[in-house]
Amino acid sequence: MIETLKSGGILMIPILVCGVLATFIIIERCIYFASIKKRDAKLMSNVNSSLASGDYEACAIACTEADTPMAQVIKKAIDCRRFEERDIRDLVEAEMDFVVPRFEHFITPLGTISNIATLLGLLGTVTGNIKAFGVLGGGGTMGDPALLAGAIAEALVTTVAGLCVSIPSVIFHNYFVSRVNRRIVEMEAHVTSVVLKLTGRVQ
Repeated sequence: MIETLKSGGILMIPILVCGVLATFIIIERCIYFASIKKRDAKLMSNVNSSLASGDYEACAIACTEADTPMAQVIKKAIDCRRFEERDIRDLVEAEMDFVVPRFEHFITPLGTISNIATLLGLLGTVTGNIKAFGVLGGGGTMGDPALLAGAIAEALVTTVAGLCVSIPSVIFHNYFVSRVNRRIVEMEAHVTSVVLKLTGRVQ
C-alpha cells in the first residue's frame, strides 16, 4: 500500500493532506449535528414547560445550558420579551443571521477540498502521461519499460487517490448543506412559536 502511494509521486502529498482534512471535517460535523439535535430537543422541552408556567428565568438558564444556535436565538427573544412584537421579531431575525454561520462552519472548506482533490488527481494524470510520452520518445521502440511503468502508475494512482478523496467529500458536503437547511427551518419554526407565546398570541 505504501509503495502504491509512493508511485503517485509528489502530488500524493497534497491529496493525502486533503483526505486528512476532509476526514476531520466530516467527523466533526457529524458529531456536531448529532449533538445539537439532542440538545435542542431537550431545550424545547424545558422552554415550553417553563413558558407555560411563566418562568422566564428557567427559560434563560435552559438556553445557556444548551448552548446551541437555536438556544442563542430563543434567549434573545426571552431577553427582549418586554419589547413590541415587531421589535422582538426584528431582533430575533438579526440574531438568526448571526448564528447561522455556526451551522455552516467547515462546510465551505469541505466543498473546496472536494474540488481541489479532483483537480490534483487530474494534474497527476496529466504529468504522468507527459512523463510516459517522454519515455516513449526517449529512444527505442517502447523506451525504458521501468520508467514507462512508473509514469503510468503516477497517472493512475493520483487519479484514483483524487477521486477517493473527492467523491466522499462531495457526498458529505451536500449532506451537510441539507442538514443546515433543515436546522434553519426547524429553528425558525421553534423560535416563531416561542415569540408567539411571549407576545401572548399563543398559550
